Amino acid sequence: MNKFMKIALIEAKKAYSRKEVPVGAVIVKDDIVIAKAYNLREYKQTSLAHAEILAIAKACKKLNSWRLDGCTMYVTLEPCLMCAGAITQSRIKKVVIGALDEKNGVVESIANVFEIKTTTKVEYEIENEEECSKILTNFFKELRDNKSKSS
Repeated sequence: MNKFMKIALIEAKKAYSRKEVPVGAVIVKDDIVIAKAYNLREYKQTSLAHAEILAIAKACKKLNSWRLDGCTMYVTLEPCLMCAGAITQSRIKKVVIGALDEKNGVVESIANVFEIKTTTKVEYEIENEEECSKILTNFFKELRDNKSKSS
């Protein structure tokens, strides 16, 4: 597993420990981590607190620019429509994805937003990391088990 995807997975584990959907994101420029984040939708009570959005905000602040030219994002789960749009708008050059999201992913699963003709062309690759899929599977299994126990 790529060293930056390992960091994204550590971020996802932080989300898991907070009972958030375990997704982590890391943004790298010139082989240096400039931002990292994990899902905080439950904690912040906003649908905007996806790992990718939070990481983009941190990276923009760090670089003092909304343009993240030359940056690569490593994310443990395929981005949703909102996140893929934000990635495109922030001009991130490349996204490395750890696991596909068959229900909400718009890079390869239900659509490919990065293939739409826009000002910015985002490159991407799918790593299909077993550990990225496994943490999500475990999280949702635990959630279902807890719901059935409380019923």
